[in-house]
Amino acid sequence: MSQKPVVLIAEELSPATVDALGPDFEIRHCNGADRAELLSAIADVDAILIRSATKVDAEAVAAARKLRVVARAGVGLDNVDVAAATKAGVMVVNAPTSNIVTAAELACGLIVATARNIAPANAALKAGEWKRNKYTGVELSEKTLGVVGLGRIGVLVTQRMSAFGMNVVAYDPYVQPARAAQIGVKLLTLDELLEVSDFITVHLPKTPETLGLIGDEALHKVKPSVRIVNAARGGIVDEEALAAALKEGRVAGAGLDVYAKEPCTDSPLFQFDNVVATPHLGASTDEAQEKAGIAVAKSVRLALAGELVPDAVNVQGGVIAEDVKPGLPLAEKLGRIFTALAGEVAARLDVEVCGEITQHDVKVLELSALKGVFEDVVAETVSYVNAPLFAQERGVEVRLTTSSESPNHRNLVTVRGTLADGTEVSVSGTLAGPKNLQKIVAVGDEDVDLALADHMAFLRYTDRPGIVGTIGRILGEVGVNIAGMQVARAAAGGDALVALTVDSTIPAGVLTDIADEIGATSARAVNLTD
Repeated sequence: MSQKPVVLIAEELSPATVDALGPDFEIRHCNGADRAELLSAIADVDAILIRSATKVDAEAVAAARKLRVVARAGVGLDNVDVAAATKAGVMVVNAPTSNIVTAAELACGLIVATARNIAPANAALKAGEWKRNKYTGVELSEKTLGVVGLGRIGVLVTQRMSAFGMNVVAYDPYVQPARAAQIGVKLLTLDELLEVSDFITVHLPKTPETLGLIGDEALHKVKPSVRIVNAARGGIVDEEALAAALKEGRVAGAGLDVYAKEPCTDSPLFQFDNVVATPHLGASTDEAQEKAGIAVAKSVRLALAGELVPDAVNVQGGVIAEDVKPGLPLAEKLGRIFTALAGEVAARLDVEVCGEITQHDVKVLELSALKGVFEDVVAETVSYVNAPLFAQERGVEVRLTTSSESPNHRNLVTVRGTLADGTEVSVSGTLAGPKNLQKIVAVGDEDVDLALADHMAFLRYTDRPGIVGTIGRILGEVGVNIAGMQVARAAAGGDALVALTVDSTIPAGVLTDIADEIGATSARAVNLTD
């Protein structure tokens, strides 16, 4: 039986998708639209790649005993139960930028098509009718285009239609006027946009707030010469209200690529010559499909390797700044060291981040530390998705604190926990030099300066002569070579800490022998390769 992780491809994807996955996975295929086939095929796979026809709901997630990743080769996630996946610790990823150019170009095409009656003129001519006078259109130049939603696709449409000589206004409550001005767009309220626009194009996500946004009330505020395009999500434009407005002459035309219920092959909107309708072609170009497949394949590789995936929609890590990324493995290793030092699950856990790095969103460092904390605690694979769930199940209160002040280091990450008996355990680390060398710089109240290594040990004892020699002798007798050692103490003859890195794992019995001989109050080994 193959020991490779199993990736199920449930719909037709670009051949480049499989190439991007590489040889490290067992690839299986099924028809995701066939429910029985899907539920059978998904039972023992590690990841599933889908498009829009496969429904990964709570039932499918429950049937997938080993599932770690659901990857949607596209933008929308209407067919994925993200909440059920998150509860099960399954990462959900998509390809949010794969089709933005393709979707923008289709919206532009629908604007042109509605302006010039291209679709009905084409149909008439192919039916043997030459109807030049019937299909007279309007120019785009100097007309006002209202863009509802000034996100990435909305901006691309703005740029392209500005080249046609259109005046662009926009409605988006989440965009600042200064940002809109940078791209040559004037922000308006929705009512103002409806009143002045000759063309309206929608580029919003489908949410409870946007559902039916362009409905009967809105369509009574527009010019009768307006043409409305929706290539975003079905339902944002109320189709019944639009049909009524077209019938009553309150709207001059429409271009639609998406519908409230899909597939849609029968709609009252299809009876109008002045409606251009396409079957959800927004992402349907060879280039977009290839980009989406490659993007999610890369995400699957990262996720199954236990890495953070930037396009994971159910990981509360925020956008990862380049300056933050090197800190992820450091925070995770500090979490594992913390667990080794604590010897138990903390009642409360604080992840403290200090220094220049805090000018960015560092929420992901909390996740990374939490992943490390539970790596050696639970039998299950720990991911950025389920690490918070493990903390919640065990009643661990987790907090992230940040400060721009870091007196001794450019940046500092500390994992600090309070145990059930009130004892506090902490470990701090930093990245040093141009190569971002990972270093431990404090264990509890003791300052150290030790490069992180795969094999480490920490011993607490009463300071006295001969301890370092004893540790070296015992390790030497069993062939364990010391790579680095630091001794920290508050005062001569008081409590002391020795932190050491070695070239191989210290056998448990050997660590116990060292602890017994030096009278250590605690002795902990950390093996980051396990």
